[in-house]
Amino acid sequence: MEILILVSTLLFLHSLLILLRKLYDRWRHHRCYLIDFVCYKPSDDRKLPTDLCGQVIARNGCLGLNEYKFLLKVIVSSGLGESTYGPRSIIAGREASPTLADALAEMDECFHAVVDDLFRRIPDVSPAAVDILVVNVSMFSPAPSLAARIINRYKLREDVIVYNLSGMGCSASLVSVDLIRHILKCRKSKIALMVTSESIAPNWYNGNKRSMMLGNCLFRSGGCAALLTNDPALGRRRAKLQLKQLVRTHFGRSDEGYNCACQKEDEEGRHGFHLSRELPMAAAKAFFENLRELAPRVLPVAEIARYIVSEFLLSKWKKKASSKEDEFRSGVNMKTGVEHFCLHTGGSAVIEGVGRSLGLDEKDLEPARMTLHRFGNTSASSVWYVLSYMEAKKRLKTGDRVLMITFGGGFKCNSCLWAVLREMGDLGAWGDSIEVYPPKTLINPFMDKYGWINDPNAEVIIQSVRESMEMGSKSDT
Repeated sequence: MEILILVSTLLFLHSLLILLRKLYDRWRHHRCYLIDFVCYKPSDDRKLPTDLCGQVIARNGCLGLNEYKFLLKVIVSSGLGESTYGPRSIIAGREASPTLADALAEMDECFHAVVDDLFRRIPDVSPAAVDILVVNVSMFSPAPSLAARIINRYKLREDVIVYNLSGMGCSASLVSVDLIRHILKCRKSKIALMVTSESIAPNWYNGNKRSMMLGNCLFRSGGCAALLTNDPALGRRRAKLQLKQLVRTHFGRSDEGYNCACQKEDEEGRHGFHLSRELPMAAAKAFFENLRELAPRVLPVAEIARYIVSEFLLSKWKKKASSKEDEFRSGVNMKTGVEHFCLHTGGSAVIEGVGRSLGLDEKDLEPARMTLHRFGNTSASSVWYVLSYMEAKKRLKTGDRVLMITFGGGFKCNSCLWAVLREMGDLGAWGDSIEVYPPKTLINPFMDKYGWINDPNAEVIIQSVRESMEMGSKSDT
């Protein structure tokens, strides 16, 4: 009997140890590490300086004097500088008639550059080691897919898990990270490649509807590739960041939110991207709901307690007159749980609005403002350029926490918190310009060069400019 009890006890302890080991092993592999990332820097011949932007605008025969004045006002206040990038088809003057080849060439040029560079920087991880591939480009979905083009070029394995996401907007890269995170929870020691960009060439708007002209002023070429893993050994040895939290909020049930940022055609059948006046309010609502779920996960208990006291208890004795501007202010001090903020570069108004809501100062907003100025709104890849700016400035120290906040059509707000695992100092896409940032002024030269649009004789000047351009194009042919 004693031997039977002893054997039973040993078997029980053995089973318990196996169970504990499996639980520990699963816990270890639930972690999601960002090994490294690369942001795309197009060649200098794709830059869109003021003079070239003026030529592109002048080629649009649908625009009248009022549209010119509107564009001048938008561009002057956009926050974009002289060094953003566009597709080759637009620079070559084919924006009104882009081809499938133009769109594919734009994607290939970005994908090849960032993926090549990524594997070059991590020699101990080859394309054959990739287990998961997630590609997101919102407004271009050819067949075979863009993901298939990457698989074909880099000869990824036959059993690679592949996802090709479209229509997810400027918040798509965090959707990809969330998808990868969930896949990694079910599989041990895997490596995932995420590639994100946006297709500008076939989506340039050539009409005169103001809500659809805004996209031309803000969106620019860009992209990013990143490697993620749940392999503890690889994570400890090579990873830069570890994912701590990720929250996704979708306001698609709201008609205003659903329609405020969408691809559509105008009354003349010219397609483009529509940005409505309801967008700031939709973004504020989505951001507020996202923050309500995220804040308790990342803030210390003391800050949460302070917020509860100030917002709920003190309001019984003290009524504060709140303006509409204050309606969506968070009231929490996110700096108690976060050192750095990667904000989506949707435009200067977006950056300022999020900054006010979170109580951020100019230093906190600097990375987003500088990214908007240098690269423009590169859609889903924009937050990675912001992160790259922080890295190039050597601001990211071991143990720091980085909050990414993105917005996208639908309408949605996604956010995630990263922990810095080691000091980061790669220059990346900022290598040739980080020393001059931040510049003394962010004012672009559009007003100096095109302020004559407000002149009483502006229509005559516009007509002469168009005639000279037509003469130039005929002489070229």
